[in-house]
Amino acid sequence: MASSRQYQVPRTPRVISPSPTPSEVGSKEGYFGPVTRSTTRKNVVPPSPPPPIDEDSGSDPEKRARTRSRSPILDGSRRRMSRLTNSRIASGKKGDIALPNGTVNGHLSPAAANKNYWREMSRSPSPLGLIPIHQKWRSFIHRHEIPRKILHVSIGFLSVFLYCRGYQRGQIHPVLLTLLIPIAATDVIRHRYPSVNRFYIGCLGAFMRESEVDGWNGVISYLLGAWIVLRFCPKDVGVMSVLLLSWCDTAASTFGRLWGHRTWSVRRGKSLAGSIAACVTGIITAALFWGWLAPHMSFHDQGEHAFAFQGVLALPAQAREALGLSVPQASISGYLALGVMSLSAGVIASASEALDLFGWDDNLTIPVLCGAGLWAFLKVFG
Repeated sequence: MASSRQYQVPRTPRVISPSPTPSEVGSKEGYFGPVTRSTTRKNVVPPSPPPPIDEDSGSDPEKRARTRSRSPILDGSRRRMSRLTNSRIASGKKGDIALPNGTVNGHLSPAAANKNYWREMSRSPSPLGLIPIHQKWRSFIHRHEIPRKILHVSIGFLSVFLYCRGYQRGQIHPVLLTLLIPIAATDVIRHRYPSVNRFYIGCLGAFMRESEVDGWNGVISYLLGAWIVLRFCPKDVGVMSVLLLSWCDTAASTFGRLWGHRTWSVRRGKSLAGSIAACVTGIITAALFWGWLAPHMSFHDQGEHAFAFQGVLALPAQAREALGLSVPQASISGYLALGVMSLSAGVIASASEALDLFGWDDNLTIPVLCGAGLWAFLKVFG
C-alpha cells in the first residue's frame, strides 16, 4: 500500500488537434499546434481575378507589347511603380527622371528608353522581333542566313557571266554607280520614316541582318566595294576581287559557324576555321580564273583591257642586282607562277576577311583590300 501511494499513475495527457478551429486560432490562451497547408487554403478566400484586357485597344505599342500579369500581387506593385515613375517625371527634359528634391539626374526613364518604333512590328521584346520573318524561319533565315548567302554567291556567278560575254570595266562600273545612288537614298528615307522602314523590312527582311534594321544595308557596301575595284583596278584584279568577296566571304562564314568553336579565334567573330576556308576558296578561285577561264576568253583581254597578270612572276630589279641574278634566273612562269599567284590570292583574301578596318562593313573592306593587295603584289613581282 505504501509503495502504491508513493508512485501514483500520471494523468492522461491532453491531445491537441493539428488543425484547430477558427475560434481556437483567434484565442491567445494556451498552446496550439501548427496549422496544415490544406486547412490554410480552405480558410483563405481566393482573390477575384483581374478584369480582362483588350489587347487591340489603344495605339501605343508599349501597351500592346505585353499582357498584364494575372498575379494580383505583381499587378498591384506594378501600379504603384507606375504611379511613382509618373510622379517623378515632372521637370527637366522630356524623358528625364526627376529626384524627390526636384533635381534631374540626367537618366532617361524606362518609358522613354523603350519608345522604339520597332516594338510596333512584334510583341516580342527579343531581338528576333526586329524582323518578323526571322522569328518564323529561325534556322533557315536567322541562324544560317541561307537567302543572304545565295544572293552573296550569285554575284560571283553574275560577274563570271558578264566576263564571258565580253563586258568590259567601263560598261559595268557606271551601272553599279547607277544602282548605288537610289539604293542608298532609299536607306536614308527608311531611317527617317518608320512606316517606310517597316514596309522595307517586310519586303527584304529575308536578306537582312538585324543590325541592318537601324543601320545601313549591306548591299550598299557591296555595290560600293565592287564599284571601287572595277573603276580603279586592272580588269583581272577587279574581277578577282569581286569573286573573292562573293565566294571567300561566304565560305568563311559557313565553315566558321560550323567548326569555328573547335579552332582558335583570330579576332572577335572570326575563327581560324573561317580564315582557312577563305584561303582555300581563294586559291581555288584564282587557279580556275587565271589558269582555265581567262585563257579561253583571252580575245576579250587585249589592248587597254589586258590583264595585269601575264603568267610570269619575277623578282624586283633591286633584289636581282643584290643577288646577282639575271632576268630569266629570277623569273618563274607556267604552272609554278600560277601556283604562286593563286596562293597569294588566297592569303590576301583570308587576311582581308579577318581584318577589321575601322569597324567598316566587310562587304566594302574585302574587295578594296583584295584589289589593293593583288595589285601591289603584281606591281612588285609582275
